Amino acid sequence: MRGDVQRRTTSELAQLAAAAGQLAIDTEFVSERRYRTLLCLVQVAVPDPSAPGGVRCAALDPLAGFDREPLARVLADPAVEVVMHAGRQDVALLRRELATDIHNLFDTQVAAGFAGFSAQEGYQTLVRQLVGVRIEGGEGFTRWDRRPLTEAQLRYALDDVRYLLALAEELKRRLEQFGRLEWAREESRAIEEISDARDPLQIVRRLPRAGRLSGEQRAVALGLVEWREQRAAQLDRPPATVLADHVLVELARRRPRTRSELRAVRGLDGHVSGRTAEELLAVVERSRHREPPPAPPQPPQRDASEQPIASLAQALVRQRAREAGIATELVATQSELQAFVAAVRRGDAPTGRLAAGWRHELVGRELVQLVKGKLALSAGSDGLRVIDVAPLAREQGTQ
Repeated sequence: MRGDVQRRTTSELAQLAAAAGQLAIDTEFVSERRYRTLLCLVQVAVPDPSAPGGVRCAALDPLAGFDREPLARVLADPAVEVVMHAGRQDVALLRRELATDIHNLFDTQVAAGFAGFSAQEGYQTLVRQLVGVRIEGGEGFTRWDRRPLTEAQLRYALDDVRYLLALAEELKRRLEQFGRLEWAREESRAIEEISDARDPLQIVRRLPRAGRLSGEQRAVALGLVEWREQRAAQLDRPPATVLADHVLVELARRRPRTRSELRAVRGLDGHVSGRTAEELLAVVERSRHREPPPAPPQPPQRDASEQPIASLAQALVRQRAREAGIATELVATQSELQAFVAAVRRGDAPTGRLAAGWRHELVGRELVQLVKGKLALSAGSDGLRVIDVAPLAREQGTQ
């Protein structure tokens, strides 16, 4: 590699990160037309007083090979803060490729959502506004799997981590002022468990019209999914290009026994001859007799009377998020609110994200009282007002 890349070993980088208790990391990858995302570059920034600006940056090339164990070890060290921006895909990729867990994650995109920015705010925008540096873009969707990389690619890749530590520190400073730093840390920790592992049982549950399949048909669908995953991995192609979902479901529904029956399945034109046809028939036949996977859960039956209450709950969530300077998208989805409302109306203890952690502290408790009729909302000049209904009820009772 050329240009701005630091030729440091991962062992040296890991030592610097362990000494400072902090490391920033980003990745470049190619996911199109592949079975699994290909990791093409790992960019690291670590505090180093001897480096310009106090930060040492390096780009590590997985395609050329590097010693992964020191980096894996420091990522898993809970004493080292791992800083990323929009790190969900990076976490999944690094966990698989480095065979490691990631602890003590601080995601600057998540943190920005607690500091008055959008929950999807971009790295370049945040660096410009909070660090005062304008970064040139334009290389994000280039071919990262081609070698040699260009000077422009390397500069772009290293800029993605060069200012990440400074951005994290500025966000922490702001969040401490707002009393939201621990909320951001809690939300970042939830990303640590993200994985790109493909579970055949989960894939079957997500198939179109899977809920209409019988037990035997679901068993065949599971066998076909497993076959498709194996074939896609061998060919390094997206599974849907090996066998489309709707074709797989139709195969499971019909359960063909002969090539003639196989030809009757629409969309199988390229798979009805030779070895592939025999494999499909064999998979269908042996899968008939296996234990079927559980049927997909039926979508909850929504009580029409709950929709206005859910809308009221959404208004309260938006109000509290606005007051706290938090992106509303971080708090709850519409489906989460509907499930929350339904549970409270049934008299059940609500579960899910609104029932615990910072969301419960911000608005979850009030939502329970709102659904139970103990709180009311009123429009005011400064937005919605939350009114305690109990004193009003007592006052009306004495009249």
